[in-house]
Amino acid sequence: MLTSPILKIIRVVLFSITFICFGQTNNDVTIIKNSGLNLIDKSAKIEALGGSFIVSEGPLWDSENNELIFSDVRQNKIFTWSESNGIKEYILPSGSTGYAPSFKKGGIGSNGLAFDKDGDIILCQHGDRRIASISNTATINPNFKTIIDNYNGKRFNSPNDLSISSDGDIYFTDPPYGFYYNQKTFDDKFRELDFNGVFKQSKDGSLHLITKEMSLPNGIALSNDEKYVYVNNCGTEDPKIMKFNTSTFEGKLFFDGSELSKKHKGCFDGLKVHSSGNIFTTAPNGILIISPEGVLIATINYGKPITNCNFDTNEQYLYVTGFDNISRIKLK
Repeated sequence: MLTSPILKIIRVVLFSITFICFGQTNNDVTIIKNSGLNLIDKSAKIEALGGSFIVSEGPLWDSENNELIFSDVRQNKIFTWSESNGIKEYILPSGSTGYAPSFKKGGIGSNGLAFDKDGDIILCQHGDRRIASISNTATINPNFKTIIDNYNGKRFNSPNDLSISSDGDIYFTDPPYGFYYNQKTFDDKFRELDFNGVFKQSKDGSLHLITKEMSLPNGIALSNDEKYVYVNNCGTEDPKIMKFNTSTFEGKLFFDGSELSKKHKGCFDGLKVHSSGNIFTTAPNGILIISPEGVLIATINYGKPITNCNFDTNEQYLYVTGFDNISRIKLK
């Protein structure tokens, strides 16, 4: 018969083996649930692609040109990155042209980017405070076309991120991040709306308010069946992901990030939905991989705040924008 001390040793060994197999941290990736191994290898490493940015954001993969398109909100520019050409300036200015009253300081450039069915880029513009479109071509003299710039006659705050449905509906968030921040609060000098909203711009031109109850709505992404839209709430006071029905706009809590926010720096900023239905979201410490049921299955550990992420065409890599750099990590 085994003595109590021997049983304790066996339990410790078994626990250690379990942790190594299913909860191992290789510095860059932590697998929490077995299902995480279907998406990313536990030995995958973060690969830096370039730096010297201020607030890189809005990563968008261009399959036609095999390159990444992304914003720098502070520099008021859009850049590209490719294996063959590295980092290049692409569209400037990107988000502030004098179209709307805005601050010279702060984040005034474009943020979230997406392609429409014609291959044009749809932009969230902080400085111009609108959703606009432009052809996917390098330029220093951009000709932006306004899609929507107001709600009930009042200018938006600073459209931040967007997700476009298969039939052309545009879902987007409108926090105050384009306004000048003085380390305590956002300057309301140019503010016209008294809330931070989540909106749906239908293909017929009608605009719908999904919610005005989120304090800092930020990243947004449609589910694969387009029945739901996920929305991140940024900041440290109410870090979470909400899930809204795209027909009724009924919302419910999808993921509570309050405990993570107590332990790590960073916030729930950008997010994307994988073809498997799993959600990749920026969060305190890096990126969380969350199942469609809201269960955390893996993490990518940046150890610092990051802004957004997106997949390439075949989901071979996840591309990540930080504040000062861009990077990627290989997926399965």
